[in-house]
Amino acid sequence: MVPYGYVNALHCDPIEKKPFFHALPGTRALSFGLLGCDLHCGYCQNWVSSQALRDTRASLDFDDIEAAEIVRMARRLNAASIVSTYNEPLITSEWAVGVFREARLAGLCTGYVSNGNATPQVLEYLRPWVDLYKVDLKSFDDRRYHELGGRLQPILDSIERIHRMGFWLEVVTLLVPGFNDSDRELTALAGFLADVSMDIPWHVTAFHPDYKMIGPAATPAHSLARAASIGRAAGLRYVYAGNLPGGVCSLENTYCANCRAMLIERLGFQILASRLTPAGACLECHAPVPGFWNPGAQRASESSLVIHKESG
Repeated sequence: MVPYGYVNALHCDPIEKKPFFHALPGTRALSFGLLGCDLHCGYCQNWVSSQALRDTRASLDFDDIEAAEIVRMARRLNAASIVSTYNEPLITSEWAVGVFREARLAGLCTGYVSNGNATPQVLEYLRPWVDLYKVDLKSFDDRRYHELGGRLQPILDSIERIHRMGFWLEVVTLLVPGFNDSDRELTALAGFLADVSMDIPWHVTAFHPDYKMIGPAATPAHSLARAASIGRAAGLRYVYAGNLPGGVCSLENTYCANCRAMLIERLGFQILASRLTPAGACLECHAPVPGFWNPGAQRASESSLVIHKESG
């Protein structure tokens, strides 16, 4: 039986917390989480729910709820989107789509915060109902992925496929000292993303000891700056550092890749200033900025592309 009709967690947060930096900036996202995950990361911050079926210390708490009630809550809280997160949403995709069908009828955007360990079939199933897709690329070393319960190549294949299919994609790497933060590994990881698209936003975020991984020290700001520099050198146009609000200087902000004007100034999850047009272009040079800024226009464009391909 596929789990359906419940939540373990339900919270309304800034969309920047997911993190999505090139999607609906300054809006709120209603996030819902369920139980379980196909990986078992030793540093998981949501292990109480994600490891519910394999760790006796975890929680099996949940509440029955209808999809329509989740959508009503989102509208009541003035959220612009509904996001499946906290646990691994891929393993409960049927329930997520049930929620997202209702969300689309209410004019809301939808998103996944996922480890990216997806099959082509589940991505095809999700594509009509999911706008935004964040992937945690946890390492660029297959041995490390085995420690987490998975393999690297399926994640890389999914990232390429998610981008090709037209989801709005952002990628996050939690930088763990001594685990995945060598210059060599980060250079290979950033190079892979740049080969897929130089416009994919890459977030390098700070680790803090949690769950079973309490040995490494918390990630210092200078390590995030080093990783960001490697990302830019690889050709990525939008590289961000997170989890240390105010501690990473300009690495929280979005800049125009064409003229370098500041487009969005951030402090943590707060938008301090925005100089983007409603359509997502730079106010200074009018260059378009890749992102999910105008949901109606973007979906119409995608629908036209599908019709054109089918007729061709």
